[in-house]
Amino acid sequence: MAHYAVSAIGADRPGIVAAVTGALVDLGGNLEDSSMSILRGHFAMMLVVSMPDGATAADVEATLAEATARLELVVVVRPIDAGVPASPTGEPWTVSVYGADRPGIVHRVAGLLAAHGVNVVDLSTHVIGEENRPVYAMFLDVTVPDGTDAVALSQRLDALAGELGVSCTAHPSEADIL
Repeated sequence: MAHYAVSAIGADRPGIVAAVTGALVDLGGNLEDSSMSILRGHFAMMLVVSMPDGATAADVEATLAEATARLELVVVVRPIDAGVPASPTGEPWTVSVYGADRPGIVHRVAGLLAAHGVNVVDLSTHVIGEENRPVYAMFLDVTVPDGTDAVALSQRLDALAGELGVSCTAHPSEADIL
């Protein structure tokens, strides 16, 4: 089996997920990992799919382009290198940031985390609240390396939050029960 990364973006409308996944199934593919979201009226998806041997990235991309033409999606398919190392291990944490929107919040928080070897696994941002009093909200799922001083990391995040004029909380993630 070959593995491919598939990305697609376009104006949000019903039928995008059905069209993309239907074309993949028709090719004998299997959806392994996915992330899909609506961003300011645009639907964005990132997928990892396994395809039967012989299915090239160009074949998959052409089939998806044809299947989604009426939806006006931009679709890109790239092979995934089997030699890519696994993501860093450690303890799963959740970081939340709330405050007035301003440029640089994501960069500053991500930079502080990276400086401590913390790996961002998932990140989403939203402008919430009333139009005349918007609040910027950022949610991160991260992996904190074993041996990291959690108290020191939390203190540095608190100090950064003070500089940015936002509130920030960080704590070990709760285990999901399936």
